[in-house]
Amino acid sequence: MIKRQNPKHKHITSFQIIILGFLSVIILGSILLMLPVATRDGKGAVCSDALFTATSAVCVTGLVIHDTATYWSMFGQSVILFLIQIGGMGIVTVAVFSGRKIGLMQRSTMQEAVSAHHVGGIVRLTKFILKTSVCIELIGAALLLPAFIRDFGITKGLWYALFHSVSAFCNAGFDLIGIKEPFSSLTSYSSQPFFNFTVMSLIIIGGIGFLTWEDINNNKLHFRKYRMQSKVILTVTGILIILPSLYFFFFEYQNLPLGERILTSLFQSVTPRTAGFNTTDLTSFSETGQMLIILLMVIGGSPGSTAGGMKTTTIAVLVSSALSVFRKKEDTHFFKRRISDDTVKSAATIFLLYIGLFISGGMIISRIENLPLLPSLFETASAIGTVGLSLGITSQLGIASQFILIILMFFGRVGGLTLIFAAMKGTGTNVTKYPQEKITVG
Repeated sequence: MIKRQNPKHKHITSFQIIILGFLSVIILGSILLMLPVATRDGKGAVCSDALFTATSAVCVTGLVIHDTATYWSMFGQSVILFLIQIGGMGIVTVAVFSGRKIGLMQRSTMQEAVSAHHVGGIVRLTKFILKTSVCIELIGAALLLPAFIRDFGITKGLWYALFHSVSAFCNAGFDLIGIKEPFSSLTSYSSQPFFNFTVMSLIIIGGIGFLTWEDINNNKLHFRKYRMQSKVILTVTGILIILPSLYFFFFEYQNLPLGERILTSLFQSVTPRTAGFNTTDLTSFSETGQMLIILLMVIGGSPGSTAGGMKTTTIAVLVSSALSVFRKKEDTHFFKRRISDDTVKSAATIFLLYIGLFISGGMIISRIENLPLLPSLFETASAIGTVGLSLGITSQLGIASQFILIILMFFGRVGGLTLIFAAMKGTGTNVTKYPQEKITVG
């Protein structure tokens, strides 16, 4: 039975609850990371560093000012892992375990958090998501365990396996391999197929979206029975893995042995959306390769997933809309299903927001830090796409630039439309009609 809402709170929307939830966890994480016990030197992080790290963890980004392994203590790393898990799963999914009756507002908020189409069955779906997530993370940890035990021993190996499994599944990109060499990410594992494919699988599973999981669980390999959204997500995800990997194989990794060349090409096409791990030095890429990574980072993962970014469905709708214009078709469609005009408008709005913010942010950072534009754009694309890849400038940035990245990370994880709808007052539809007139475009 749905619990009746308190009239005093009916003005609070589900979008506002999501915003407040993320902000609350970021503030809590910042406070915990400022404690003396959180850092190895026993002094605690300064406020700006703690805020940046907490935001990066909750927004599952992976951009860091300090190397996670060498700067943070075991307590600090545990706080970061907790923030990654909460941020990856979505704040409101914790409501399932609260033991309280879940009212209409809570159900609506959960619906927004997992990008479900209907409120009906949302509690069951959320429980399925949480149980499946835990199982996948434990399986991932078990598969990564042999490599980490070999390199770090049993105790540390267990912690490293769990940390990296959760970080990969939640598309966070935080790593503890800096104990070998600071900010080295997974470069020391670039030639190990089993390790690489395990991490890639966790990234992809986490990034395709919770509703796609449900489709796969219910319909198995019967692709025709999937929802249209699941079909679009799986198709676009496949394209965005295969095509970039071909570019990396032929143009960026010519000097590697064939096996490692295939492995690194695949890994580098998977990680920009939106995991943030890397197995090779990105500064050695050509500017063309770095620009391709920027585009992949801005696109990001899929709706209702642990990933951020503009989303695969957004780019798919825009491409389909353009093709409809080229063919002089009236409607945008996928798999013999028509896409509503509202969806196309939303996709165009999201695209404009992401492109505008990442470019303007990069230009501002380039100007105030006196840095080349491409590395600055790489940084802002990584932030708004909640990726975590960097060309090595994050730790060099001043407070103002860090604050820009914090805003972009929050925007990229929560979503542009969520922020706009949370800020808008009133729910009425404006029905004012203006005279129609043509304007020439293109």
